[in-house]
Amino acid sequence: MEDNHFKYTNSVIGLPLFFVLFLWFVYWLEIRFDFDFVENGIFPRTLSGLQGIIFSPFIHADIEHLYNNSIPLLILLAALQYFYTKQSMAVIGYGIVLSGLITWVIGRDSYHIGASSLIYVLVSFIFFKGIQTKYYRLVALSLAVILVYGGMVWYIFPKVEEKISWEGHLAGLITGFVLSIIYKTPEYKKIIKYDWEHPDFDPMQDKFMQRFDENGNFVNIPIVELDDEIPPYYSSNYSVDYTIVENEKNESKPES
Repeated sequence: MEDNHFKYTNSVIGLPLFFVLFLWFVYWLEIRFDFDFVENGIFPRTLSGLQGIIFSPFIHADIEHLYNNSIPLLILLAALQYFYTKQSMAVIGYGIVLSGLITWVIGRDSYHIGASSLIYVLVSFIFFKGIQTKYYRLVALSLAVILVYGGMVWYIFPKVEEKISWEGHLAGLITGFVLSIIYKTPEYKKIIKYDWEHPDFDPMQDKFMQRFDENGNFVNIPIVELDDEIPPYYSSNYSVDYTIVENEKNESKPES
């Protein structure tokens, strides 16, 4: 796959905007019509709690909870759509389902809501997939993600903060790692512009590199060969003799 594989499309901005706006729309419905969607979240190991596997990422407790999830989702979804276009929808869909199912299995007896599990799916997938590809752009993306969101790893452990669903975070981290293994990406390679970028390049066979010694000094400077003298357009085989004639002026007397 060539280096110009990554191309910007409207979906890079459209997907994260649509997703986050939908979260805000759901929250607006809740406060506008006095709905309580919390009971539609994940309640572990109960039949009714299975509905939360689909609904929980779109339900938030308050506006602070929603705001804290909105900013990372905008950034991570845009990165996912730009660098992993073909895998993005599958990662989002299966990420929600698998992380929700794991939360349903290991979670404490309480309602688990919020899109934070999806955020952990995205962070985990982008980080591990970039490392696995060994492609410099994706590795740089992985390092950027871990630099910005690396502190989130503490919230996969219990009792860090009682109100936070560490089970959902851990489920998202595991899901992202699994998806990074399942979904393969093309073999990325940089476009070769110069001969010395080829893996089989031999400097000793390159005419330019042969002009340098081990210390980088010019050696074996090529002799400049002059082109043959261009013959005149008109030519003759006969010799030409030239005679020098002195300039003589005729003297004359003026008439009276």
